[in-house]
Amino acid sequence: MFLAIDSSIGTSVAIVSSKGEILVEKSSEDPRGHAEFIGSLITGALVEAGDPESIEGVVMGVGPGPFTGLRVGMVAAKAFSLSRQIQIIPVISHDAIALGAGDVVVITDAKRGEIAYSVYQGKGIKNRLHEPKLCRIEDLDLSLGDFSQLKKVRVSTVSAGALGQVAMRYAASKVEFDSIKPRYLRSPDVTGGP
Repeated sequence: MFLAIDSSIGTSVAIVSSKGEILVEKSSEDPRGHAEFIGSLITGALVEAGDPESIEGVVMGVGPGPFTGLRVGMVAAKAFSLSRQIQIIPVISHDAIALGAGDVVVITDAKRGEIAYSVYQGKGIKNRLHEPKLCRIEDLDLSLGDFSQLKKVRVSTVSAGALGQVAMRYAASKVEFDSIKPRYLRSPDVTGGP
């Protein structure tokens, strides 16, 4: 079994079987309550799954997402992984939305009047054409260029269950995982003093 955690938009936690079945999924769509919800969502998912000792890896959503929210999920995934001495499997959060969608542009809110987007083509494994990018919503078609006619999917949540399923497919196909690097796409609002 795998624990999957994503906090790129809302907060979502799932337990996914090694066959890719979503056994339990708990989530909150609150875009600001990541730290308040993450612990109870993880605990609830582990209790409902019934066998937390069988968790053999942690699937970590690495964004794109705003600075604070994304860090909460990534830190929770790292802490769980370290406490159990099990592997971390990083996955771009947009990959979970594009799972099985074919030719599509995945769009999520990046705050401050901007969106994050990723372009996917085909139904194969890891069909993302490039790293996620940032732009203003009114500039999306211009930013997309030749891909502006693709279907656009704008979502307000990322399913940790789907994130876990993506990780299972990548592992089964021996696809290289993304790096354990947050995809913030912009600098944090708060910076250190002089």
